[in-house]
Amino acid sequence: MKRIGILTAGGDTPALNATIYGAVERANQLNIDVFGFQRGYAGLLHDRVPHVHLNPLYTTIPELDPCRGGTLLGSSRTYIDHESTEYLQIAKEHLKKLNIDGLICIGGDGTINGMQPIAEFIPCVLAPKTIDNDLGLNYIDEPNEWVRRPTTESPGYQEVRVPTKDTVRLEDIINYATPGYATAVYVVAQSIERIRTTAESHRRVAIVEVMGRQSGYIALGSAYGQPDIILIPEVAFNLDALEARVRQIYELQQHVVIAVGEGVKYDGEGLGSAIPTFDPAGGVKYTGAADAVRDMLASRLGDQLFLEMRSFEPASSALFTRKVGHTQRGGRPILFDRFYASQLGGKAMDLLASGVSNEIATIQYEPATGFSLSSISANKLRDQWGEIHPREVHPTMYDPRRMHLSPLGIEYLQPIFTNAIGWDDMEFCRTQMFSPSNLNHRYQSVNTDIRKRIRFL
Repeated sequence: MKRIGILTAGGDTPALNATIYGAVERANQLNIDVFGFQRGYAGLLHDRVPHVHLNPLYTTIPELDPCRGGTLLGSSRTYIDHESTEYLQIAKEHLKKLNIDGLICIGGDGTINGMQPIAEFIPCVLAPKTIDNDLGLNYIDEPNEWVRRPTTESPGYQEVRVPTKDTVRLEDIINYATPGYATAVYVVAQSIERIRTTAESHRRVAIVEVMGRQSGYIALGSAYGQPDIILIPEVAFNLDALEARVRQIYELQQHVVIAVGEGVKYDGEGLGSAIPTFDPAGGVKYTGAADAVRDMLASRLGDQLFLEMRSFEPASSALFTRKVGHTQRGGRPILFDRFYASQLGGKAMDLLASGVSNEIATIQYEPATGFSLSSISANKLRDQWGEIHPREVHPTMYDPRRMHLSPLGIEYLQPIFTNAIGWDDMEFCRTQMFSPSNLNHRYQSVNTDIRKRIRFL
């Protein structure tokens, strides 16, 4: 292969540039030219196909900084599927005109759905990314556990997973951690730590909503911020038990901090309002989960619990919610994400160079040897009807009685976050955050610099 295309699609994550950097650096060693398509699949379909040569003379351009969050190529939620015959033909013609021999797509399940029809006429591989950490499998047989049960409501069936394994081994997990996840947890843990002091000072109950849709990995990782209670989407909570636990903790320390995954469920139903997205994988956004938990607790706890500690103030003000929001998606990636994102980018380049197609680069973990790189066919993630389901936190990683991590949950997180932050991360904060130059100069956007390098078909 002589010319490789690369694109980033879907939602933002902190380690996208690091993944691109790893792919380009490996391409330099293999004497392969890399061209980055602007704004994901949208750029590939654009009549002028805006693109950037990322390694002229097999030297990585200086704008490609693995320590910088986001993506210098831009992203979009424009996708292609097998039924988009017109778009597929356009993509095929554009790739042919640019003499592209293979394509690296960086993204999640929606990006896989967009990649696979293209893989029918040009080799394609995926370098995974998602802060939700939901792209992968708890074990290789997991997709085959999904069944469809008839219902009277549209679309006429309900998808239910019937687990065949009561436990999960860490070495069986396919794609142990996705780039972007560690940085998102770092942001969440800091947020909870800061919100804690306000709740503690004012004798309040703080409910912090974190991202994750159907998967509770970010909520699970929030344990590093030491919330008193963690609620994850995979395990519907018991309101009586939650009320009792909140009362117990409040009487002990006069404040409570609760971390809530945005897709959290009660009585089998999601508490947040589901808003469909443009993601062809069927993704949704959830809003209001923390507010719903607050309202439920407020009606249960009443005023009496707070009267002694918060006299002269209305009891309704004792409970408050905060969303960490899109700050989880942005900013400088921490060491774990930078390192393994670049490794996955290099692995994706090696897969293409070796003639592999429709494959996903993965991170694997062995307790005895640590992390390593591997790959898996993209179709291995699909159920028998061709759908990719978000990987969920396995129930054995969570203790529903304590509403907190189980021993296996602790065992899962430790390899990722022990030494996940590098000394340079802290040095960056020290030297850059309050640099005097920030007062004198405007923010220097990579978009301004990269625009000068954009070529057109």
